[in-house]
This record gives sequence, structure tokens and C-alpha cells, in this order.
Amino acid sequence: MSQEVKSLNAELPNVEEPQFRQPRASDFSPQEIAHKPRILLLYGSIRERSYSRLVVEESARLLTAMGAEARIFNPEGLPQPDSGDAKHPKVAELRELMMWSEGQVWCSPERHGAMTGILKSQIDWVPLNLGGVRPTQGKTLAVMEVSGGSQSFNAVNQMRILGRWMRMFTIPNQSSVAKAFLEFEDNGRMKPSPYYNRIVDVVEELFKFTLLLRQHKDYLVDRYSERVESAEQLSQRVNQRSI
Repeated sequence: MSQEVKSLNAELPNVEEPQFRQPRASDFSPQEIAHKPRILLLYGSIRERSYSRLVVEESARLLTAMGAEARIFNPEGLPQPDSGDAKHPKVAELRELMMWSEGQVWCSPERHGAMTGILKSQIDWVPLNLGGVRPTQGKTLAVMEVSGGSQSFNAVNQMRILGRWMRMFTIPNQSSVAKAFLEFEDNGRMKPSPYYNRIVDVVEELFKFTLLLRQHKDYLVDRYSERVESAEQLSQRVNQRSI
């Protein structure tokens, strides 16, 4: 046993030495990833003229222009999470997109001071552990909301908490579009405005963070407590099967 290990055991007797890591700058070895950043966009309303969908569509155009591969999930027809129908085609599509993505955009209307059930149901269909892999862990996230009245941040604040629970890297910037019905043309395109400029800011920041973090996400979310935990214990804890 080396002197370093002996010292560690003496100073930190509760630490399991084989699973202890000393992070180093050299761990972040640069590498080039050939494919475009993969961004999944979710929206929280299935109305015919859904402003959260229109914001997501505008965001997808911007991301594509920046060099990303953007895909939008349509939540219409997605069953409720408590239905137990995990084999439903819409559930399978959503979970596949979650695994595919490296970054995400969530946009919800604010209703009764909160995100919509439609947006929350999409997240609830994605367990923290799926086939031994966490579908959202280490992915980047941008949050946005639309409202029919004055500007508010209740929905984006909720989504930030949700993103943290899903172990995502939520970027600092965010967007809240007030009186959204005034911000779009009849053809569904967003008018020039400070709100539009803020959306450009948000997706640009998301794109940058995704470029920086996607090659290091597994390293950044690697945890000592989970290295000392068995795979079975981990699966039982994160899936909370008894709830």
C-alpha cells in the first residue's frame, strides 16, 4: 500500500479508497465529435395555435442555422404517465428522442402559476434510469415560457427545479414571452422584438454549452456515492418502484 493511500485512510476512514477520485484538469482532454449537436425541443400545449409550440419551432430554426440537428416532439396522443402504457408508440418515440439528444429546450405556457400538465407528463414518462442508462443525465437544458398576460417566471423556475432533478445542466439564460398572442404573425412566425432577441440569446447559449459539455457529460456527473453502490441498489433507488 502506497504512502498516499495510507494517508488517505488515516485522514478519511469513511472513504472507500478504490472509489475515491482526485479530479484533474488533464481529465478534460479535448476531442472532436463529428456529428452535429443533437437538440430535442418539447412544448406544453396541444392547442391548434400553441404559442409554446411556435416558440419551439422558432428556436429549432435558430438552432438549425447555428449548426445543430433539432427535433421537436409532438405531445398530442401521449398517454398519461399513470396509465401504465409504457409500450405506447408515443412513449417509445419520446424515450428514444431523450436518449438521442445531447441538449434540450423546454417551453411551456404558464397556467395557474405553473407549467402545464402536458409538459410535465412528457418528463414524467422518462424515468431516471432506463435500461441501466439515465436518459437525461448530463444533457444541457434551456427553459422558456409563454404567458397570456404580464411577464412571469413561475413556469421557468419550476422547470429549472425539474431539470436539476433530472440531472441536467440548465443554462443560466432563459426566456419568458409576455402576451404571446401579440408576438406572432398570422403565419406563425415571431415578430422582431426584445422577446425574439432573448430567444436568440438563449438558444445560442444552449448551443455553446452543449458543444462544451457533451464530450464530458459522463465525467462531470460521475459520483463517488454511486461508485460504491451496487447496480441493483442504484436501480431500485432512482426508479422508486414502491411509489
